[in-house]
Amino acid sequence: MKLLRVGTAGAERPALLDRDGTLRDLSGIVPDIDGDLLADASALARVRAAAASPGVLPALDATGLRIGPPLGRIGKIVCIGLNYHDHAAEAGAEIPAEPILFFKAPDTVVGPDDTVLVPRGSRKTDWEVELAVVIGRTARYLETVEQGLAHIAGYATAHDVSEREYQIERGGTWDKGKNCETFNPLGPWLVTADEVPDPQALPLRLWVNGELRQDGTTAEQIFPVGEVVRYLSHFMTLYPGDVINTGTPAGVAMGQPEPQPYLRAGDVVELEVEGLGRQRQQLKAA
Repeated sequence: MKLLRVGTAGAERPALLDRDGTLRDLSGIVPDIDGDLLADASALARVRAAAASPGVLPALDATGLRIGPPLGRIGKIVCIGLNYHDHAAEAGAEIPAEPILFFKAPDTVVGPDDTVLVPRGSRKTDWEVELAVVIGRTARYLETVEQGLAHIAGYATAHDVSEREYQIERGGTWDKGKNCETFNPLGPWLVTADEVPDPQALPLRLWVNGELRQDGTTAEQIFPVGEVVRYLSHFMTLYPGDVINTGTPAGVAMGQPEPQPYLRAGDVVELEVEGLGRQRQQLKAA
């Protein structure tokens, strides 16, 4: 299923994109798309049954309708740094022996087409297309990659916007450059795991002002999706509604020769993970 949330920011309602591309209202079936829904097999079964029954779910007019983040009440966002062989190479970094972790606050999440704000004083705002994983079952001390995959409810396109000066040159942890306002557009859809048979075979692409900047595949990941979930479960409990941003392929501004083409107000970024939907953001000054 392709689950999403539509409406004004803070007042989104649950919806579903059916196989014919029609937007359907889920608000009569479930209150929201969130961790509670993803952990409730009976509620998900009701959604599937309604989606398969003609006329049960009312159609929504998508004209002018904002698409919000596909997940509400996000618990935590765990991010994996330097998780692609080609991105580590362009950064001049050694291949990490274990996953590099940092966090993004849930309040960085915006809709896939919402405005992204360039922080005041920023000189190095950068782009990163990523595969996002959404947890559907509580995960503690998992033992195998297969168990890691079994705890995933679905997948989404994410944009891990980053301010490199704040991240690298200002001391402390990476979190300074990762948690600015609007720095995690998510969506448009949460695609349930049954529709993504191999998360290691997904092309990812990103364009800036129409120019292709990133063109990679999750096959390049150093630590594959199931291993990331397994690994994280030994350091923290993962709950339904938690999100994992699994890293970005080569092609970021930081990896380009001088003058590095960092983002500025007025730029337009478009990105997609194949099968998970496309985003488009215009940048404005904060």
